[in-house]
Amino acid sequence: MSKLHQETLVTRYGVNSDANHGAVIPPLYLSSTFAFPRFGEKGAYDYTRSGNPTRDHLGGALAAAEGGAGGVVTASGMSAVHLVTQLLQPGDLLMAPPDCYGGCHRLLSAAARKGQFELDWVELWNSESAAARIREQAPRMVWIETPSNPLLRITDIEHIAAAAHEVGALVVADNTFLSPAGQQPLALGADIVVHSTTKYINGHSDVVGGAVIAADAAILEELEWWANCLGVTGAPFDSFQAMRGLRTLGVRYRQHQENAERVAAALQEEDLVECLYYPGLKSHPGHEVAARQQNGFGAMLSFELAASHEEIPVFLNALRLFTLAESLGGVESLVAHPGSMTHAAMSEEDQAAAGISSRLLRLSVGIEHAEDLVADLKNAFAAVRDARAGLSVRHIA
Repeated sequence: MSKLHQETLVTRYGVNSDANHGAVIPPLYLSSTFAFPRFGEKGAYDYTRSGNPTRDHLGGALAAAEGGAGGVVTASGMSAVHLVTQLLQPGDLLMAPPDCYGGCHRLLSAAARKGQFELDWVELWNSESAAARIREQAPRMVWIETPSNPLLRITDIEHIAAAAHEVGALVVADNTFLSPAGQQPLALGADIVVHSTTKYINGHSDVVGGAVIAADAAILEELEWWANCLGVTGAPFDSFQAMRGLRTLGVRYRQHQENAERVAAALQEEDLVECLYYPGLKSHPGHEVAARQQNGFGAMLSFELAASHEEIPVFLNALRLFTLAESLGGVESLVAHPGSMTHAAMSEEDQAAAGISSRLLRLSVGIEHAEDLVADLKNAFAAVRDARAGLSVRHIA
């Protein structure tokens, strides 16, 4: 049989593998501990923190989707980030983008302050200058987030990975915003891929989890050792739920992207949108790189509202289908105010350096009907205009 497509791999992974009862879908193993066959003889599993069949199904499926040697499933996306940093020693240099997810910014900054590693914030989306800096400073690890959260900046994975490997650095790519359906960082030269499986992989906003996929078996073994040592591995039930979501990723992802294109087109025509950040636009600085290294342009977009501080709540409170909430990648559409929500852990100075303004809003476009989503946004823009008209009338009176 010819090589299977990704959608077939993840849909069929583990199907019809139950040798005990012939269950088509692999069963959920909730047991915290497993019996030793006899004294001094351990089976494949002994304790769920160390290993669990259900968690291994998810890790294997993610590795198949990403083209890696294997995957470590963790309790959250942040525990996945923390796990990867265990590969660093005091004195090692980690390069990371200043506009990364606020939780990553907080963790990396705090760990660097404690002396776990050295940290350098580098604008990795500026490929040539970033590559030169990598060659000059010779970091131990380069952390890529593309598209970035929340400004959708695009980093050329292949270009940055080539420069990093010249100096012996490990390349880590956070693929949460696109998922394996939208991008294959390992095929582009990354050594490790990080996910918050809470997002597109699970896809239903009912599980918190993370994953780390490694291209090399030796790196995978070290990550597995640290995951067991630290106790950051994911729960079996959460893994079962995330695996259920992963099986439908391909079909969900196509609908997410189709809707995002419709929403982006509508926002382009809106006078109250000052800046629109979406890699699918030809005017986006990273459009050509995104078109080359991604499978489509994803379903995340951000924009700056041409409004006063007082008008931001008017817009957000008028939305009915875009729920004001953190997170992303679920079937439901969400809107977030990064400055006060997802990136609140960053100081005002760090937010400004990253380009995050107080008027920036981030949309996670779900799989509802696109016409309804566009109408919801138009109603919210109309609410802002109505509020302005009301204020003008009262001012005149």
